[in-house]
Amino acid sequence: MLIVGLGNPGPTYEKTRHNIGFMVIDELISRNKANKLSSTSQSELYKFSEHFLLKPLTFMNLSGIAIAQVKNFYKIDKVVVIHDDLDLPFGAVRFKFGGGHGGHNGLKSADEKISKEYMRVRMGIGKPEHKGEVASFVLSDFSTIEKNHLGMWISQAADAVEFLLHNSLEDTSSKYTIKQFELK
Repeated sequence: MLIVGLGNPGPTYEKTRHNIGFMVIDELISRNKANKLSSTSQSELYKFSEHFLLKPLTFMNLSGIAIAQVKNFYKIDKVVVIHDDLDLPFGAVRFKFGGGHGGHNGLKSADEKISKEYMRVRMGIGKPEHKGEVASFVLSDFSTIEKNHLGMWISQAADAVEFLLHNSLEDTSSKYTIKQFELK
């Protein structure tokens, strides 16, 4: 299985909402002591057991290029994409197969390069107050209150992905869906 976390490269974006996919991949790399296979200008690729962990470094709107390269080179059938989702409240984790991109440029790029036939781990980041603030919202850091819950949320998402490696998407969804965090 190819597990992809969406995000943007570089320290400027490292802790932003848009990089929650990278954060979950980093947790999975650490937990599974994944070996780095390659690091290029387009991606960082790791492997543990028979599974691959990918961080596309092409910036969000070109993520599909790196995903397609790895998927095709290693002839991988099952792909999971972990991404931020504005339509879900902060802390939510939902699971989906296929579907629309909802304006998410990383998903749009993946859809163009590998089709919509992949599993998705949707990480809710909430919405800005005004629609015109979407770009600045997704590229901003989490709030102080959100940061207090970030480690637990990332850990729960990593638990779900590890469960998904050996179980169905439906079973994973039943066990690991989080509708919303209680922020305190």
